[in-house]
Amino acid sequence: MALPSPAGTQAGMATDWDRDAALVTARILLEIRAVNFRPEQPYILTSGWASPVYIDCRRIIYFPRARSRICKLGVEKVNRHVGYETIEAVAGGETAGIPFAAWMADRMLAPMAYVRKKPKGFGRNNRIEGDVPVGRQTLLVEDLTTDGASKVAFANALREAGAIVEHAFVVFFYGVFPGSLETLSAMGITLHHLCTWWDVLEACRERPYFTPQAMVEVHRFLEDPVAWSAAHGGAASAEEAARRKAQSQG
Repeated sequence: MALPSPAGTQAGMATDWDRDAALVTARILLEIRAVNFRPEQPYILTSGWASPVYIDCRRIIYFPRARSRICKLGVEKVNRHVGYETIEAVAGGETAGIPFAAWMADRMLAPMAYVRKKPKGFGRNNRIEGDVPVGRQTLLVEDLTTDGASKVAFANALREAGAIVEHAFVVFFYGVFPGSLETLSAMGITLHHLCTWWDVLEACRERPYFTPQAMVEVHRFLEDPVAWSAAHGGAASAEEAARRKAQSQG
C-alpha cells in the first residue's frame, strides 16, 4: 500500500508516470546516500525548521548516471506539465541550482542563466549572469525546497530584470512544512518536483536502508513536522522560521 501524499502538493494531478518518476528518483537518492536520517541529533535546516531527515542533493553531481537519469526525468516532468515548447530559458539559483539548470537547459536546447543571492558587488554588479531572459518564459531551477523562501527571492530578481517566471523546478520537495506552495502560488508560480519524503519512505519499504527506530521517528516528524520541530529546537511556526532565516542571512 502506498504511503499517503502530503496535502497541498500536486499529488492530485499526479499520473502513473509521475509516481514512477518519484520512486525512481527516491531510489537513486537512497543509493548514492543523499538521504540522511538522524533523529537522535536533528538537523536545523537553513529555513529554520528542525528535522530528523536531510537531503543532500549536491551529491547527485558526482554520479554521472544518477544525474543524467534525474535530469532526464526533470525535463520530461516539465515537458509533460508545462509544455514541450513553452519554456524559453532556464535559470539556476546560486549555487546548488546552477548545475541542474545547466544540464536541463542543455537537454531542452534552451538558453541558461543563473541568479545570484545578491549582486556580486564589483564589475557590472550583476545579479543575473549569462544574460537576462527579458520577456522569455523562464524556468527557475534549484536542487530542493523546504519552505520556498529562496525561490521567492530568485523569482523576484528575475522578474525585476524583465523575465517571465511562472514555473519552478526542484529535484526534491520536503512536502511537509507549511506555507511553501501557498507562497509560490500567491506569486503565480507553480512548483514542479520529482519526489518528496513520502516517496523516499515508500522506497524504503522495498529495502531496509534505515533502522526501524529511525523510521518510526521519521513518521512522527512527517505526521506533525511543526510540533516535531518545536520540540527539537527548531522553528515552531512559519513566521518564526522566516525570522530565523532572515537572522542567519543578516
